[in-house]
Amino acid sequence: MADDDPADPPDPGWTACGGLAVTQRLARVPAGYLAACRRSAAATPDGERGWDPPPEDRLDLDRAPEPLERLGRLALLDKEHLAALERATAGDAELDAAFLNHPPYAIAPAGPAPAVLSPAAVVEIAALLAGIDLTAALAALPADDAEASALISTVGLIRAPRDYLHRHFTALCAFYREAARRHLLVVVWRD
Repeated sequence: MADDDPADPPDPGWTACGGLAVTQRLARVPAGYLAACRRSAAATPDGERGWDPPPEDRLDLDRAPEPLERLGRLALLDKEHLAALERATAGDAELDAAFLNHPPYAIAPAGPAPAVLSPAAVVEIAALLAGIDLTAALAALPADDAEASALISTVGLIRAPRDYLHRHFTALCAFYREAARRHLLVVVWRD
């Protein structure tokens, strides 16, 4: 689930629901890389910041954050684990990344300004995500896929919702585990 070309079709787990699909993106980067991008944006007249993390350090979560969070509430995750799941896809306001969202090079034209998680926050989130029992959470869904989809999505029908949630949650956990191992920042945004 690397962050692919924006012209790629939406995740096959969704049926068409009209309108523009807004997807969640994440990138794990060293603090020095983000600082260099900030300096570049400040030094160039058009704000070009040289933002281009390697594909292996990007993750496209499609539209999975809302369904994952709804699943967490439905499965009655405790407050700490639910907050970690939400933070993993929303980021923190602690570190400013608004410079990544200035035209003509905005990375989040359809959503709020990008947000950044510090390496310490990444380690905390990775540990909490690892403590979520996805099998138990998925057991809270109704057996019927259409009913399950209706409970976790407000933007369209998710075909095979258990597979969709499993695939994206597993990718999110692996992404954070690697970011924590390497002591990286995580930048999150919607496009």
